[in-house]
Amino acid sequence: MTNALNLAAPVDTLAMEFTREFDAPVQALFRAHAEPDLVKQWLGPHGLEMVIEEWNFTGHGGYRYVHSNEHGDFRFNGTFHTVRENELIIQTFEFDGAPDMVNIEFMWFEDLGDGRSRLRGRSICPNTEARDALLSSGMEGGMTEGYEKLDVLLESL
Repeated sequence: MTNALNLAAPVDTLAMEFTREFDAPVQALFRAHAEPDLVKQWLGPHGLEMVIEEWNFTGHGGYRYVHSNEHGDFRFNGTFHTVRENELIIQTFEFDGAPDMVNIEFMWFEDLGDGRSRLRGRSICPNTEARDALLSSGMEGGMTEGYEKLDVLLESL
């Protein structure tokens, strides 16, 4: 079963919001976000290699990773502000190609029962230009492809 990504960016806000359901328990979904060896198997679109340089998945811990393909390296970093197991992650997100454009991201993990879960997220950008640049970057396609890879990974957990 393919679960669709629902992404919305209300015009009168700096936020982007998404929901995506998974045919896996909330504990497995959270674990796939928490453990770096699992994260690098699904985060990002097809065709990118991922190297995690730092992954301190705790409140006030940080992360840094690089996605690479034939077009070059794309570096990302941030801080995990709040990590509440199987429930909530609040983190910052910054692309090195757009310094000082730091988003704050919220991800809620919801148990739907019967071994299913929902991920609900909100990303708040510093200004409308940053939000619109993300939306036009192919972000939605990349998220869709990443979550399709996550579906496959979750089947094995």
